[in-house]
Amino acid sequence: MHRRTALSAMAATALLAVTGCSADSTAATKDGTTTVTLALDWTPNTNHTGIYVAQAKGWFKAAGINVKILPYGSTAPETLIANHKADFGISYQEGVTTARAAGQDITSVYAVTQKTDVTIAVRADRHDITSPKDLDGKTYAGFGAPYEKPLLRRVIQNAGGKGEFKQVTLNTSAYAALYAGQADFAMPMPTWEGLEAKLKGKSLKNFQLSDYGFPAIYSTLIASSDQFLRKNPEVARKFLTAVDKGYRYAAEHPDQAADLLITANRSVLTNTELVKESERLLAKEYYKGADGSIGTQSAARWQAFADFEYTAGLLVDANGKKLTATPKASTFFTNAYLPDAK
Repeated sequence: MHRRTALSAMAATALLAVTGCSADSTAATKDGTTTVTLALDWTPNTNHTGIYVAQAKGWFKAAGINVKILPYGSTAPETLIANHKADFGISYQEGVTTARAAGQDITSVYAVTQKTDVTIAVRADRHDITSPKDLDGKTYAGFGAPYEKPLLRRVIQNAGGKGEFKQVTLNTSAYAALYAGQADFAMPMPTWEGLEAKLKGKSLKNFQLSDYGFPAIYSTLIASSDQFLRKNPEVARKFLTAVDKGYRYAAEHPDQAADLLITANRSVLTNTELVKESERLLAKEYYKGADGSIGTQSAARWQAFADFEYTAGLLVDANGKKLTATPKASTFFTNAYLPDAK
C-alpha cells in the first residue's frame, strides 16, 4: 500500500539529471481552468481518498482546477516534485526529510494522517512476545528502507531490550511472512495490511511506536516544491482547499467516501470490504489529530524525526556525504496554504 524505501541523494540526483527540468507544469486550459499535476506514491488506495472525493464531488472543478493524477511509476513522487515534473505528490515524512536534507526542492504542505500509520506487529498467537523487548534475537521482515533498523533498535531498547535482531527483506505481504514462519515481526500499516490480515483470519498483535518513546510520524502527506508555491500561491491554496474538503468529508462519511474511491478505481480496488474497513479506521483514528485538526503539521514533530535521522547517520547532502549538523526541519513543511491559514 505504501512505499517504504527512499532514494539516496545521489540516486535522486541522477534521476533528476535524466528527467531534466521544466519551469512549471501548470497550464491554463481552454475552459479557463488550471491544470495541476499530482503524482501518486502507489496504486490508488485509502491514503488517497480525499483526492478522489474532491474530484468526484466537483470541488476541484469549482475552484477552477483540473487535476491530472500521475500514476505511480519507476520515478518516486519526491523526485518528480523536486524536478518540477509534478506540482504535488503523495509522500511521507521520511521521504521528504531525506530529500530536503539533500537540498532537493520539496516541501510538505498537507498531512493526510495525523497518527503514525505504522506499527511493529507479530502474530496474534505469539504469546512469547508481549513487548518489543522480546524481539531481541528474532527475525524482522522489512522493506529495505535505511531507517527501519535504527528505528526498531531504538524502540526495542526503549522497551528494555538490547536492540539486536536479524533482518530479511519482504517478498510477500507482512502478515503472510509472519504466518509462514519466515520472520517473527514486521512493520505493516494497520489501516491496510493489518486489516487485510484480520479479514483473512491471520490477525496481528501490534505495538505502537509512540508507546516506546519514538517520535510521531506523518506517514502520509502531500508535498509540493518551493518553486511551484512561490509562482502559484493562489492555485496551491485552491487546490489544498478542495483536498481538505475531500479528507474532511472522508473523516465524517467514511462509507460514502470509500464508495467514491472504489467507483473511480474499480480495476484496482476489488476488495471492497477491505477498502471500507480501512476508510472507517482512518476516519476514526488517523485523519484527525487529538485536537480535531486535519491537514496541519507541527515543527516539533518534524524536528524530532529529523533529529532521529541525523543521529542515526541517515541524512546526507547532495553529494552523498553525511550531514555534520542537524537540519532545521521547520523549513521542511508549511501550513501557509491550508484553508484556515492566516
